Amino acid sequence: MNDDHADDNVLIVRALGGVSAATAARMSGMDADAMEFKAVVDGIEVPVRVPFSERLTERRQVRAEAVRMYRDACEALGQEPRH
Repeated sequence: MNDDHADDNVLIVRALGGVSAATAARMSGMDADAMEFKAVVDGIEVPVRVPFSERLTERRQVRAEAVRMYRDACEALGQEPRH
């Protein structure tokens, strides 16, 4: 997620995490309810927790939820998804 989708992380944090001023973000963890990010705002790293649309119970759900988050973030920000 961090290496291949760094730009996607920023979009998710800005749109779904409520941190519109984020200039960078990396996923720092997750549990069954949310992804956690470390976002950079004004040069300071801040924690951001972005909830999933539902509690995840199977590993295969993670990818689908990450894609949904990215697409929802693009829509919220008025951007065309790249993938």
